[in-house]
Amino acid sequence: MDIIIGIFEQGMTYVFLALGLYIAYIILDFPDLTVDGSFPLGAAVSVFLIVRGVDPLAVLFISFFAGAMAGMITGLIHIKLGVKDLLSGLIMQTALYTINLFVAGKANVPIFNNDTIFSNKFINGIIPESLVKYKVLIIMIPIVLILKFALDAFLKTKAGFLLRATGDNPVLVRTMAKDPGMIKIQGLAISNGLVALSGALVAQEQKFFEISMGTGSMVMGLASVVLGMKLLERVTYLRGTSKVVIGSILYKASIALAISIGLTANSMKLITALIFLAILVLGDGGLRRKRVKNA
Repeated sequence: MDIIIGIFEQGMTYVFLALGLYIAYIILDFPDLTVDGSFPLGAAVSVFLIVRGVDPLAVLFISFFAGAMAGMITGLIHIKLGVKDLLSGLIMQTALYTINLFVAGKANVPIFNNDTIFSNKFINGIIPESLVKYKVLIIMIPIVLILKFALDAFLKTKAGFLLRATGDNPVLVRTMAKDPGMIKIQGLAISNGLVALSGALVAQEQKFFEISMGTGSMVMGLASVVLGMKLLERVTYLRGTSKVVIGSILYKASIALAISIGLTANSMKLITALIFLAILVLGDGGLRRKRVKNA
């Protein structure tokens, strides 16, 4: 039971990483390497503010905004300076390493004695002792549902339609007198904002920031996206965002299974890469043709 609870807790805290990559890779078809920097950016901003007494809930909004700024800069480098998409993300990812160190102050910052959204006087007072072991789930489930449905609602709006159309057919967007470049910048801002939010949640749940915590987060998030989209591609009544949420949980379950059969936690990056490769090979390697249908 503890393992199952842990799987759902990890899946829920990392789900916004997967949703951010869903926007970048599936909707915009943008291979955004910024993610490996914006994930720890959210964590760095979170611990910096929490140590200084800022409300943990407000910290989540600020972390989202910080990630959105990073995504916007990546988009500006790509659109305004004409740098290729992959290189734009790589440049921003490299810059964010130094920025994250500057924000956090050092490579490792614990917040064990500080309030977080998972541990504070209000939360500790309303959750019965019998449910303390489910505390992270009790907090994360409504957060995930609210933001998942908010993202679904956004994708139904005109702005959401333009976002999906930009990734699929930018010529169509131009015929509507809209600039696909600016829409792509907006999409990257939302994507990296969600990724940074995930980093902030992970930092508050684990109660520390570590500079290398973003290493491999892009592949981890993509593995969750591909796992959910491929395994559930025939389930037509589920939206793409729902499949990504389920994929995040299934990915954490596969990691737990790999560790339970004898692989060490130090092998997690290798396990992630192998899971990702296996899904891509078994799924014929691509998601582009399913992007708009599942969005």
